[in-house]
Amino acid sequence: MKNMITNILVVGVGGQGVMTATEVLAEAAISLGHDVKKTEVAGMSQRGGVVSSHLRFGLKVLSPKIAPGDADIIVGFESAEALRWSHYLRVGGLVLMNTARLVPPVVSGGLYAYPTDPQAEIRDLGIEVHAFDAMVIAKQLGDMRLGNSVMLGAIADHLPFRAEVLLESILQRFQTRKPEMVELNRRAFTAGREAIARLVQVEALTPNFA
Repeated sequence: MKNMITNILVVGVGGQGVMTATEVLAEAAISLGHDVKKTEVAGMSQRGGVVSSHLRFGLKVLSPKIAPGDADIIVGFESAEALRWSHYLRVGGLVLMNTARLVPPVVSGGLYAYPTDPQAEIRDLGIEVHAFDAMVIAKQLGDMRLGNSVMLGAIADHLPFRAEVLLESILQRFQTRKPEMVELNRRAFTAGREAIARLVQVEALTPNFA
């Protein structure tokens, strides 16, 4: 984490909650006294359009933008977008990726081809990837909107602060306006966190024959 600054790039398509996830991460960092800068670098942020959000926090942050090769973590709400932004990752960085496919208009309109296996292509670059289907988990919990909290749970144990700090930032958003959603989002966060923990455990036991 360069100069004690943490750089997180969150990418996906409009409607997935990319910007909301970045705001929650920023609020968690602010609650611990970090200097925080964030910015959205997006094409079409409406539902279906590609969107990305940069987050930087640490003792003193001057610029909100992450330079290519400097991201510590890429959180890919959509797998092809995780691949498209993979050159922003630093050496030794991590990609956390939702494998559910939400094809953006630039692909359905014929401007770009959707990659056959985004996860494999990222791994072929020598990048560590933890990939799972966040939408399946959200569906099992009964509300597809919970995908955001599932993804935040997935990143929780890869941050320079306790997972509980991030969880509290999520729940605070619902305690006043939608208290009935507090427990559901807690469960979604926990499910995402556990899914990644299981992946890490399995991958640690899997021989690498490369």
